[in-house]
Order: sequence, then C-alpha cells, then structure tokens
Amino acid sequence: MSEASVRHFRWEDMPREELKEGLARRVVSGEKGMLAQVYLDRGCVVPLHSHDNEQFTYILEGALKFRIGEDQSEEIIVRSGEVLHIPSGVPHSAEAIEDTLDLDVFVPPRQDWLTGADDYLRQTDET
Repeated sequence: MSEASVRHFRWEDMPREELKEGLARRVVSGEKGMLAQVYLDRGCVVPLHSHDNEQFTYILEGALKFRIGEDQSEEIIVRSGEVLHIPSGVPHSAEAIEDTLDLDVFVPPRQDWLTGADDYLRQTDET
C-alpha cells in the first residue's frame, strides 16, 4: 500500500448534506466501503426501501425504530451504543424516536448516495 492511498478525514470538515427537513448526512467513501454520519430529528422517517449493500447502523446518540420486511411487521428499537446489521436486499424503514446521530457503514459504497439518485430519502410527507 502506498502512502498516496491513505486518506485522513475530520467529520466536521466533510460537507453536511441536508436531504430534507430533519435529515442530514456526512459521507466518507472508499473503494469497497462507506461510512456516513446520519442526523435525524425526532419524528423523521426514512421510508421503506432496500438495497444490495450490506448495512451496519451504530447509534451514537438517540434511538431509531426500524421496521423490517416488506410488510414491516418486525420492529426493532436500536438505542445509543447498539448496532443493527441489515443484510443485502432486506426491506426496511426507520423512524427517529429521539433526536439521533448514527454511523452507517455500507459495503459496497452506496452509489445512489454518491450520485444523488436517492430520491426516497429526499421526499417529504407532502411529495
């Protein structure tokens, strides 16, 4: 590994992308993985979706209620200090039951996030 391939990041130096009211993120992406700090205000909903990427959600502050499956029949509350692993292709949604900061890890990187093709995240209740 050459020194040129090593990169150092400071979260506060990364652009904060406001997706919709109550939802923002900062992203660091590499060749085979991606980290994202995700900021959710209490009551913010991430609609039902799925993706080919494996996902790990580590709650740093707050709590999220995940609904799992196409019918969203399974509910899991993930709180500060806890991690939820979502395998590739599993439908899920999330609701912030407290103001929340989470660290999401995606393998491979979410191309839809990198290109801005993640319209499901940008939709408000009115759209």
